[in-house]
Amino acid sequence: MSEALLRVLRGLAGDRFFLILLAGLVVLAAVSPARLSSYPSLIDGGTLAVLTGLLLLTKGLELSGVLQRLGLRLVQAMPSERAIALSLVLATAVLSMVLTNDVALFVVVPLTLGVCRLTALPATRLIVFEALAVNAGSTLTPIGNPQNLFLWQLSKVSFGDFVLHQAPLVAGLMVALAALTWVTFSRREIHLAPAPVSPLDAHLLGLSAMLYVPFLMSAELGRAPGMVAVLLILFFVVRRRVVLELDWGLLLVFALMFVDLRLLAQLPAVTSAMSGLDLRQPLNLYLASIGASQLISNVPAAIALSEYTADWRVLAYGVNVGGFGFMVGSLANLIALRMSGDARAWRLFHAYAVPALVFGVVLGAMCLHVVGLL
Repeated sequence: MSEALLRVLRGLAGDRFFLILLAGLVVLAAVSPARLSSYPSLIDGGTLAVLTGLLLLTKGLELSGVLQRLGLRLVQAMPSERAIALSLVLATAVLSMVLTNDVALFVVVPLTLGVCRLTALPATRLIVFEALAVNAGSTLTPIGNPQNLFLWQLSKVSFGDFVLHQAPLVAGLMVALAALTWVTFSRREIHLAPAPVSPLDAHLLGLSAMLYVPFLMSAELGRAPGMVAVLLILFFVVRRRVVLELDWGLLLVFALMFVDLRLLAQLPAVTSAMSGLDLRQPLNLYLASIGASQLISNVPAAIALSEYTADWRVLAYGVNVGGFGFMVGSLANLIALRMSGDARAWRLFHAYAVPALVFGVVLGAMCLHVVGLL
């Protein structure tokens, strides 16, 4: 347990985003009229509980070894660079719909780096496309990314209604991404050397898979906190490693984001400035959410702007489109670029992501206009 705690503390000490949030909390505590005792109430417990449960279940799937085995077999069956790229990019997008965008990258990027070492595929370019893929794919579902998870809990709509609303935007993004992947990667034939396959923990796989749907049902019924307690106890008893290797630092980062941004939203100067944007107008809200995502990332943007509007539909489109563009638009972008190990990856990322943002802005506006929301 002490080793796990030290690992979390070391991770937080090197996490610039966490340190910025912590410094922001100190400043806001000095200037905000809110009392320190009220800070815990600023955290959205429902969203944090759902995120914790999903991290537990996906960590179970990851440690079972099933995702790595499936991914490697998929890649080994592909005959060309283009086929491998399409398979990895589309698989990343699909995984992000059900395992969250960050988890999809943690699964696929190491696999991609291993494949590229065996085949001389352009690793950085492929990882950039995978970053674009998680931004596009995770847009579809309430559990695909943290901003959707937050807005889903806030809106109290059903899982199916959320997916139905997001589907037109995701369909357009996925078609464009597949087409771009097709023309970017060549038809050069690829032959993979035999690769070791990690052992499969069938018991952990079965437990994680069996609990996935019941947890989603509990989240939709608003009972995620109780179910999370059950998951923590169960995994700690059956496979303690799942609990110990959970990204507890990420949960703390999200708790800090809620406190910081809600304290910021309460400041009179911020309230006055936001009122001047007239966020009751759907177009203003759509553009403001995209712009805010480029400055502070789409999760904080969703949290901050939700204080000024109840229009989750337009906000969801804006903050998801805002994940493209500059790398700060989504934490998933930063994760992918950091995992690539290429210090110049950000240049290639922006060469593709900025045009993707322009396309997404236009596509999102068209979709919202067709359904009468813009």
